[in-house]
Amino acid sequence: MSNTTRYVALMDGKAGAYGVVFPDLPGCTAMGRTVEEALRNAMDAAREWAEAVSETNGGKLPRPRAPDALRSDKETAEALAEGAAMVIVPLIFDSGRSAKANLSLDSGLLQAIDEAAEARGLTRSAFIASAAREKIATEG
Repeated sequence: MSNTTRYVALMDGKAGAYGVVFPDLPGCTAMGRTVEEALRNAMDAAREWAEAVSETNGGKLPRPRAPDALRSDKETAEALAEGAAMVIVPLIFDSGRSAKANLSLDSGLLQAIDEAAEARGLTRSAFIASAAREKIATEG
C-alpha cells in the first residue's frame, strides 16, 4: 500500500500552453509548454501549496476526493465538458534529509547516468532523484 497522497487535477490547453488546476487545493495551479512539463510543475505546485497551507493551518491538508466524486462537482463537470482532462498528481514532500540507498545498476547504465549528470552539473544522486520525480510525474 502506498503512502503517497494523490490529488486529482484538471489539465487543459493546447500544444505550447497547458494549465493545471486542483479542485481540492484552492488556488493551486501550474502551467507548462508540454503535458509532461505541466505535470512536473503541478507536482511542484502541489508540494509548495501543501507546505504553505501546513505552516498556516497546523499541518491539516484537504483530503483528496476520488475522481468519481469530483465528476459530480459542478465546476469540475463544467471543466470536463469544456475539454479538460483529469490527471492524477502525487504529493511528494521533501523531508530535508538524505537517506542512503544501495542500488544495483548495469555498469553501462551507470556510466551513462554519470555522463548525463555531469553534463547537467548534477551529482549522480541529484540526477537519479530528478529522473525519478519526472517518471513519477508522467507515469504515476
